[in-house]
Amino acid sequence: MIDIDAIFAADRQHPPQERSLPWPETGGGVTVVIEPKPHWASDMRAFRSDVREYCAYADWTANGARARFFGHVDTCGDDLIRKARTLVAGEIADGLWT
Repeated sequence: MIDIDAIFAADRQHPPQERSLPWPETGGGVTVVIEPKPHWASDMRAFRSDVREYCAYADWTANGARARFFGHVDTCGDDLIRKARTLVAGEIADGLWT
């Protein structure tokens, strides 16, 4: 039986550009959750963990906590992690992970 934490850990074994699940990163005392890049996007986004703000992943990797964050109407990093864990749990329950 595979669990959610094992799936997230296995995903983190891939390089950032190849990941399909969000993951946390901390730099300069700020924790963000990186949203994997959708096929249509030019870059990934880094959402502050507990605040509805985001920046480009390239800005985050270059500047860390000094990156330029923009307000986001309805998403923070904790929301991304929670939604991804809920989706994976549903897939496990449906027998899609063995």
